[in-house]
Amino acid sequence: MSLCLPDNTETPEFFAFIQPLRYKNKMYLGGINTPIGFNSQGYFLYIGPPGKDLTAAGVSLKTENVQYKIERAEKVCRGEKVFYIWAIIREMTGVD
Repeated sequence: MSLCLPDNTETPEFFAFIQPLRYKNKMYLGGINTPIGFNSQGYFLYIGPPGKDLTAAGVSLKTENVQYKIERAEKVCRGEKVFYIWAIIREMTGVD
């Protein structure tokens, strides 16, 4: 995946962890109950490297054929050192 920056440039590709969010409550309506939990269809947990700052304004994520909007992002730190970036991302529709 890569970061899409506000000036319409992209960073070099990097690896990160993305997992669909599954809620046990009805926080997001319109999802599907699956055997392993509630699938909110389109919301994902992102855990990625500290050098890729998703907390900056106007940044989005892009894979080969999917673009993601960053709903919320936080730096996970111990003291001043950033260990990783945690985010809730949403699949954008209508993006080529």
